[in-house]
Amino acid sequence: MSVKAKKHLGQHFLTDETIAKNIADALTGTDYDNVLEIGPGMGVLTKYLLQKKSKVTVLELDRESVSYLKDTFWLEHIKLDTSKNKFTILEGDFLKQNIEELFNKNQVAIIGNFPYNISTQIVFKAIEYREFVPEFAGMFQKEVAMRIAEKEGSKVYGILSVLTQAFFDVEYLFTVPPTVFNPPPKVDSGVIRLVRKADYSLPVDEKLFFRVVKTAFNQRRKMLRSSLKSFNLSDTLKEEPIFAKRPEQLSVADFISLTQKLANHGI
Repeated sequence: MSVKAKKHLGQHFLTDETIAKNIADALTGTDYDNVLEIGPGMGVLTKYLLQKKSKVTVLELDRESVSYLKDTFWLEHIKLDTSKNKFTILEGDFLKQNIEELFNKNQVAIIGNFPYNISTQIVFKAIEYREFVPEFAGMFQKEVAMRIAEKEGSKVYGILSVLTQAFFDVEYLFTVPPTVFNPPPKVDSGVIRLVRKADYSLPVDEKLFFRVVKTAFNQRRKMLRSSLKSFNLSDTLKEEPIFAKRPEQLSVADFISLTQKLANHGI
């Protein structure tokens, strides 16, 4: 049995075993006993995850893939431990899951060859549940992977970069060409690893921080005194040097400082 890639689900099945193993090896296995793989398809990555010590849970939206994983996968990989204590197959949409409840408040690493069309939403979901997600690794469209990992001063540095790096240390690991997929996508892919910071709380109001970052980058070419005018900045505040900068010039620490300045002025 094989599974046909479905365009509406953004499926591109990885066919290169070395790359699959390298993605699995991106997880360090530190400080958690559970791994959640999103969108396993036919299990090219799953089989390498099952060779590690953590319990593996796969979450798949495609019913044909779920049937394959339940009925055929274990027969093709008879030497792997696919017992219920090691391997769980769930059908569903990751974006609708409560990670805290799904893993009973236990720590869980997230990994996958992510569908390009929902990959940024997957990252934001991991950020939302960061208390339970110490590590996150996977494959994205290269442009998105670079954006997540990029530092200030770059044209691709933006909302996704700042909000991810506020809570995780990000490392771009390697690039993957289209030729190793079936069907091949039209773009390169990139693999990144996110490791949660030791202190993943913010010293400022989190909702205000998110609002400041998103509002600033909504008009990324303008100076902050213009892009943040909806915050009703005082003339005194506008004259501070940071408000003469554009958002892409600010580090995560700068955005935290900016949020604190706004909070101090009653915003």
